[in-house]
Amino acid sequence: MPAIEGENAVNTPIDVTLEAGALPMHYLAVNHDEARLIKGGVPAEAHLSIYVNGQELATLMCSPTDQEALAVGFLRNEGIIESLAEVGLVQRNVPGTTIDVMLHASRFSLPRRMILTSGCGGGLTFQTITGQYSPLDSDFKISPETLTLRMRDLNLAARLYRQVRGVHTSVLADEAGVLLIAEDVGRHNTIDKLAGKALFDSVPTQDRMIITSGRISSEMLMKARRMGVPLVASRTAPTSISVSLAQAWRICVVGYLRHGGMRVYTCPERLGLVGV
Repeated sequence: MPAIEGENAVNTPIDVTLEAGALPMHYLAVNHDEARLIKGGVPAEAHLSIYVNGQELATLMCSPTDQEALAVGFLRNEGIIESLAEVGLVQRNVPGTTIDVMLHASRFSLPRRMILTSGCGGGLTFQTITGQYSPLDSDFKISPETLTLRMRDLNLAARLYRQVRGVHTSVLADEAGVLLIAEDVGRHNTIDKLAGKALFDSVPTQDRMIITSGRISSEMLMKARRMGVPLVASRTAPTSISVSLAQAWRICVVGYLRHGGMRVYTCPERLGLVGV
C-alpha cells in the first residue's frame, strides 16, 4: 500500500486561493508507491435556467462564472437577439441558478424545435444543423506563425484550467492579440460566453478568430458563423459535420494547433497556404 503523507491533515482547512469557478477539495495524489494529500480544487458545475420574458427557454450545465454573458451570448448565437439594444434587463438570482432576460419586445415565442448536440454535458441548440447561412464574405487572412502565437496566448490565459483542469478555454483574438477570454466546463458554453462578453463590451466579432481548447463540433461552428468568425482553431480535432459546414461557410478550420504544427481542414487560403 502506498504511504500517505500528511494523513492527519485530512481535516485541515484548505488554505489555497482558488480561481472563480473552482471549489476546494482534498484529494490523494498517487505516484508509484507514494500518496500525498493535496489541498486543491475541482471545477464547479451548475444548472443555469435561462428565462426570456418570463418563459423558460433552456437549462444549461455550466461553470458558475460569467453567467450573464453566457445567457446573452446563447440568445445571440441562437438568433433570438441580434444586439444588446434588444435587451432591457439581464438579472441573475443570488444562488446563480437562474438568469432572467427581459427583451424590449413584449412578444416572444419559444422555439419549437430543440436539437441535442455533442457538447460536454449535453449541449443544445434551437437551430437546424444545415448550411442555412451564406458563405462568409470576408478577406480575413493570418499567418500560421501568428495563429500559433495566439494558441500560446490561450494556454497562458487558461488560469482555471491550470489550477483544477477539467474545463475548456476559448479566446476571441485578432492578429495583434487576445480580445476576450472564456472558461467553462462546456466547450460550447465558452463560445456563448465570448459572444455575450463581446455584446457587453462592444467588441466586434466579425473578421476575428476563435481559438479553443476543445473539439470543434457542429454547434460550435454554427455559433462561430453567427458571430461572423472566419477562422476557428483548436488544439484537438474538428468533427466531420463541422468540417462540412466550414466548407460551405468559408470558415477556416484548424485542428491540432501546437507549437511547430497544425492541421488545416478547410480554407487554407486564409493562412496563405494556397498552392502549397
